[in-house]
Amino acid sequence: MTYSGPIEDRIAIRELLETYADAVTRRDPDAWGATWADDGEWSLPDYPELGTTRGREAIVAMWVEAMKSYPGIMFEAWPGSIEVDGDRATLRSYTAEVYDQDGTTFRDRGLYEDTCVKVGGRWLFKSRSFRNIHRQQGAKGC
Repeated sequence: MTYSGPIEDRIAIRELLETYADAVTRRDPDAWGATWADDGEWSLPDYPELGTTRGREAIVAMWVEAMKSYPGIMFEAWPGSIEVDGDRATLRSYTAEVYDQDGTTFRDRGLYEDTCVKVGGRWLFKSRSFRNIHRQQGAKGC
């Protein structure tokens, strides 16, 4: 089933995803980091130079450094499935990003496969694995 489990938990997980996306667009490391479990794991198999990072502190530090390459990013995310089983859930989500690098506009689409955990009544990302789906490079600006 694509969506299963208590609706309240599914809404909270969707809000977790939306908070993550909002924090990316605002480039807010505190809000972005607050979406991760302390022992979280972020895998980026399409970026072997980044690989997998473990632990919230290390994940946030890596993200802050990586975001220097994405000025003016607009990041959106939406769920494709949310399956809740007690205090654990699986989430599949899709992303759309628009950003400029060296005067060229990029439009990327991606896929996240996630595990979420409920800690102290809050849903957090326990693991996220990102894959590219499509990248469109626009013309250089005038």
